[in-house]
Amino acid sequence: MSTTNPKLFNFFEDVYAVVRLIPKGRVTSYGAIAAYLGAKGSSRMVGWAMNGAHNVKPKVPAQRVVNRNGLLTGKHHFGPSDEMEKLLLKDGVKVENDKVVNFAKVFWDPMVELSIED
Repeated sequence: MSTTNPKLFNFFEDVYAVVRLIPKGRVTSYGAIAAYLGAKGSSRMVGWAMNGAHNVKPKVPAQRVVNRNGLLTGKHHFGPSDEMEKLLLKDGVKVENDKVVNFAKVFWDPMVELSIED
């Protein structure tokens, strides 16, 4: 990843930090991460960050980020066409026809899960 644009670099690092907090057995969406980071219209930028996540240390569990409908839209970035699904199954998330089963039940919303209570 290029560091020529510090704002972009920092945004990607913030995305990775949030994704590392998603527990096994749960998924979130590109848009939910963008909203949590105060960049509600930047779900595509979150997608770009996930596209480069395989090169990042410490590891980023990018398989836990899907689209707003629970579809595995980023699966082509995982190598073999079923690799993202295999990783999700290993995490305990069921997938059928490239879509998370019981998406609403396993959805992890960083705005809720990472909120600071008074």
